[in-house]
Amino acid sequence: MKGRLENAGRDAQVIGAVADRRAMSALLDRIDEQTRLAGHNRLALLIFGLGDAVRYAVNVFKVLEVTPPSTLTPVAGVHPLVQGLAELRGQLMPVIALPQLLGGSPPVHPQWVVTEFNGRRQAFIVANVERIVHVDVAKLQAPDAQSGEAITGLVETPQGWLKLLDFEHVLARIIGEPPELPDAWRGRLGDHAPEVLVVDDSSVARGQMQRTLTALGAQPILLNDGAQALAWLLQASESGRLARVKLVISDLEMPQLDGYALTARIKEHPRLKHLRVLLHSSLSGRFNADLVAKVGADRFVPKFSSEALANAVLEDLSAV
Repeated sequence: MKGRLENAGRDAQVIGAVADRRAMSALLDRIDEQTRLAGHNRLALLIFGLGDAVRYAVNVFKVLEVTPPSTLTPVAGVHPLVQGLAELRGQLMPVIALPQLLGGSPPVHPQWVVTEFNGRRQAFIVANVERIVHVDVAKLQAPDAQSGEAITGLVETPQGWLKLLDFEHVLARIIGEPPELPDAWRGRLGDHAPEVLVVDDSSVARGQMQRTLTALGAQPILLNDGAQALAWLLQASESGRLARVKLVISDLEMPQLDGYALTARIKEHPRLKHLRVLLHSSLSGRFNADLVAKVGADRFVPKFSSEALANAVLEDLSAV
């Protein structure tokens, strides 16, 4: 059941259920050839299950392959839900028991979803992989902030609701929070404390950016999605507050309005186009560099490197 998913798709609505190894291989090959949705406020999602009635999804940009289990090498001193290390594509990576992490039981016939984000590769054990769906980002709903679930969004499909797992939250629980900004960076912005708008649907990412920006001496304003951010910016442009905002840092994957679409709206608007926009994502830069330039973003920075983010913020603010 192998195949690459390094690009997301264009116009199919639902690509049918997968029953066997040949079908999965053909499916992933087809997606690899056909898909290129990013930048159009659309999202390709791989649907999977963990052994209960809930259906989960992950952005296909984060998925390298779906594969049957292979040989595991036990590792001492790691989180108990890291089942061991496996060699895939010539690289050792941790294999994480996702069902147990979310309170379930080990699946009887597991599959591995091999992912790459935050500069790391890891495999997640799942019970089954269903299909790929393409959704309009505007139809994604933000989860209840009080639920405590590790999800970034909900979307309704003809087959029922999907939960988009917050894999950044999952990895933080397994591996730990990203390292904090070293003391040498603290206070580098001096006394003027510029306001920076931060837009991300992951609470882990928002927290990391808030700590980094505060340590530098900036005043972060935290919002959850692109639609909230655009509304906030338009209101700020009318009230006069926009003059205090020097930089927008946006995630790529978000409900309502993704980072590409938000950037395009900012750069097209006569009262907002002067703002510098830094796109900040856990996704690899292998496919998005051209899109970042196309929508007019000023920079792309990978997530969860406090020093890389701090350096980019200092350079962008010095250019204002």
